Amino acid sequence: MQARSALFDVYGDHLRSRGSEAPVAAVVRLLDPVGIAAPAVRTAISRMVTQGWLEPVQLAGGRGYRTTDRANRRLDETGDRVYQRHRPAWDGTWHLAFIEPPADRSARTRLRADLTFVGYAELTDNVWVSPFPRAELGSMLERAGATARTARADRFDPEPIGAWDLDQLRTSYEAWLGEADGLVGRHLGAHDDGDEAAFAARFHLVHEWRKFLFADPGLPDPLLPRDWPGHEAADLFADRARALKPGTDRFVARCLAD
Repeated sequence: MQARSALFDVYGDHLRSRGSEAPVAAVVRLLDPVGIAAPAVRTAISRMVTQGWLEPVQLAGGRGYRTTDRANRRLDETGDRVYQRHRPAWDGTWHLAFIEPPADRSARTRLRADLTFVGYAELTDNVWVSPFPRAELGSMLERAGATARTARADRFDPEPIGAWDLDQLRTSYEAWLGEADGLVGRHLGAHDDGDEAAFAARFHLVHEWRKFLFADPGLPDPLLPRDWPGHEAADLFADRARALKPGTDRFVARCLAD
């Protein structure tokens, strides 16, 4: 697990509802049970400040960092997808983005990763498709130095679901169903403190589940097979995350209070 990714998980899943800020010492304590060492935490924080995700703030517990408005938008959208808080109704049309990519190769790579993360797939060269418009598109293009035209397509024949590898996604969801409880059990058994164990187990559960956001665009039910395993996998995730939340919340409160 990379420290930067772990920091996004901490701020999104634990600190967003607690003012989106914390002293550095508290963040270090929170990430210790999941194996992220203090030097790696501090290095990742510094990089995230440079990238515009965090900003320094002076707190009662010492120097700390708060998520920026840009980070909050990303964390909120990610949280909605992780916990399926708002499943929009599909109107049967598709959102298309005709991208004029940036000249810089690294910027192009970042833009592709961002587009994939928020639910787009490349239909053909520089033409990206999504079942829903994505609120972050404009800010992602601006950061990358790219431009785009957008359009709505009333119909495709056939529907462009082939832009995503649904066979591989099905395999991944089926594997998740067989492995999630083992993942939770391993981390529950690795810590003597019950609340710390709950935190570590939930942290790894959410971290692994969040990876599906890079592969699953959240296609509307009418486009998915009736036996789509993603629904059962989402129910399992929500049930296990809910069960671990009380102990997790107690551990987070301790780390922030120390």
